[in-house]
Amino acid sequence: MTNANDNSATEFDALVVGAGFAGMYMLYRLREQGMRVRVVEAGGSVGGTWYWNRYPGARVDTETMFYSYQFSSELQQEWEWTERYPSQQELHAYAKHVADRFELWPDIQFDSPVEKARWSEEDQTWTVTTGDGTQMTARYCIMATGCLSSVNTPKFKGLENFSGPVHHTARWPDGGVDFTGQRVAVIGTGSSGVQSIPVIAEQAAELTVFQRTANYVIPAHNRSLDPAEVAEIKANYPELRAKASASFSGNYFPVGGPSAVAASEEERNREYESRWQTGGLAFMAAYADFMTSEEANETASEFIRNKIRGIVKDPATAELLAPKQLFMCKRLCVGTDYYETYNRENVTLVDVSETVIDEILPEGVRVGEAVYEVDAIVLATGFDAMTGALKRIDIRGVEDASLRDLWEDAPRAYLGLAISKFPNMFIITGPGSPSVLTNMIPSIEQHVDWITDCLAHMRKQGVSRIEPDAEAQEQWVAHVNEIADLSMRATCSSWYLGSNIEGKPRVFMPYIGGFPAYVRKCDEIAAAGYTGFSFR
Repeated sequence: MTNANDNSATEFDALVVGAGFAGMYMLYRLREQGMRVRVVEAGGSVGGTWYWNRYPGARVDTETMFYSYQFSSELQQEWEWTERYPSQQELHAYAKHVADRFELWPDIQFDSPVEKARWSEEDQTWTVTTGDGTQMTARYCIMATGCLSSVNTPKFKGLENFSGPVHHTARWPDGGVDFTGQRVAVIGTGSSGVQSIPVIAEQAAELTVFQRTANYVIPAHNRSLDPAEVAEIKANYPELRAKASASFSGNYFPVGGPSAVAASEEERNREYESRWQTGGLAFMAAYADFMTSEEANETASEFIRNKIRGIVKDPATAELLAPKQLFMCKRLCVGTDYYETYNRENVTLVDVSETVIDEILPEGVRVGEAVYEVDAIVLATGFDAMTGALKRIDIRGVEDASLRDLWEDAPRAYLGLAISKFPNMFIITGPGSPSVLTNMIPSIEQHVDWITDCLAHMRKQGVSRIEPDAEAQEQWVAHVNEIADLSMRATCSSWYLGSNIEGKPRVFMPYIGGFPAYVRKCDEIAAAGYTGFSFR
């Protein structure tokens, strides 16, 4: 087994870029196949998202007993989760435990951001170059770079002139930040803003929140896990996992009813209140027609707006926090005391949806004629999702084809797994796969298992090169777009469409046909000898 601390080794069977949950499981499966593998990771430890996202209040929004690996029943039984929605610290500890348990550390090279990946037609290999110039070659290159890992830092005029510290939620200092007694600005009210704002408000002397778009926030009702509850889940894991896999999102959320429109107002409000009190993403499953009906969405939208009006004491602030877009249009947020935080005397909400942030001055943030003086700025501005992590690497395929150039107008990938003109390269949870619309870890495992089985098939057939056909890729992209156009998700600006990135093409990137339908398609393609792929 190659020792990743011995950088004299440069030739491998497979190179994996990224040591998050996708990269770790990919390493585990490829080593099972007897392959020589090197994982190359930009960060200083395993965990991916849960290594980098150390901001205050950071925690997963999927219930923890199911936001976990299921490939090892022993791992499922031995790891003890403590909370319904565990914190970043607990999730990172889990990732390190997995690396310990399966002895993954020796084959991972940390602090090594990948800058280039080149395909050689002559050698039929990939060469990967890291930031320090180190080069490694392999027959296969697998991108486990993550959907939410390329940081979005808006180009605010004057940001570099601000006199105090500027922190991004996705690159939080290890060891934390003490805001005690400070005037703090938080820019952004997506998921990281929703989670961090209540925690920062407890420390800061003054907190000013700059909101471009209000989001729907469902209370998490986070709590410690009851040992009896944990024991029951562990005793029934296979059955519960099967139910989750058969559901649209890979989460087991029982649907409350077929149609919000058909239900009476009394029935709807009773269902919505029950979901609100339970908390979490299960609110999305209250009715089956949320994905397709504006009228259904409006009933849920107004229920949540009225909740906000009932929680936030200042009517003007409550109306700013009440989203204008329909429920289910954007990513639903899960938070703790988010709306309640705006009742604090030290918290101010500034609407920048129409009067935008004009510039950052040395002393603070200017919006129109108003200057908000602050000591520190927090950018809760999210990611260049789905494609950013891949496009920031200079990836060149057949005849020096540039991935950046080919994806300039829109990402194109077959099944979200592979790209025409890039032989022997796979991407885990890439654009065109369910990915961010699902429970990510089961989606990761499905992709890793499919890739591993594909490579085993190639060895059995005596072939060593695979590439998706351009025609099959275009047909899949057309199908992804066709399905997206039928959904509420494609009707508003969101990071699903790249709307948060200036100049990025507006294309709905994940596959919205549901996890079960996608898995069936992948399985059918494999069973038919990997239709849509060419082998040489």
